[in-house]
Amino acid sequence: MKIVILNGSARKGNTYACVKAFSEGAGVENEIDIIEADKVDVSPCKGCGACICTNGCVAKDDSNAVVDRIVAADMIVFASPIYWWGITGQLKTIIDKCYCRGTHLKNKKYGLILCAGSPTDDIEYELIKKQFDEMGRYLAWDMVFYKKYYANGKDEIANKPQIISELKALGSSLR
Repeated sequence: MKIVILNGSARKGNTYACVKAFSEGAGVENEIDIIEADKVDVSPCKGCGACICTNGCVAKDDSNAVVDRIVAADMIVFASPIYWWGITGQLKTIIDKCYCRGTHLKNKKYGLILCAGSPTDDIEYELIKKQFDEMGRYLAWDMVFYKKYYANGKDEIANKPQIISELKALGSSLR
């Protein structure tokens, strides 16, 4: 299976540790493609409609190349720290650009990994999950997993072997 991981974090902290552990496990039996949201040149969607949801974006940046990688995947993993009760702006910009090929994104598997400096029973996790639930419903996606982690220190997740093992095992269970 081809899995694209959209890493919404610009830092090499907790979300990065989650992505790294998950991809190590998943990479044993699957093809992994990691897109670092802060490293690609993707401009915000302007809602111009020129793409007609199938033709690709008219922007002269990395939008089409990034969306092509997402369309080619069997599974999409969204990983993000939580900033102000939502995913990062970098990740949201990429998701918005998927509009240009929306009809080609149907019937995929997906997973969600969230890290925040608030306990996992906080509303911010649920707000993001609901957004992805609705995207998934609209695109006939199958949510394979939803993981949420509480971490305040920059390297807190990397220093929690039980979380790293859990994510590696989750990744290796996918086929």
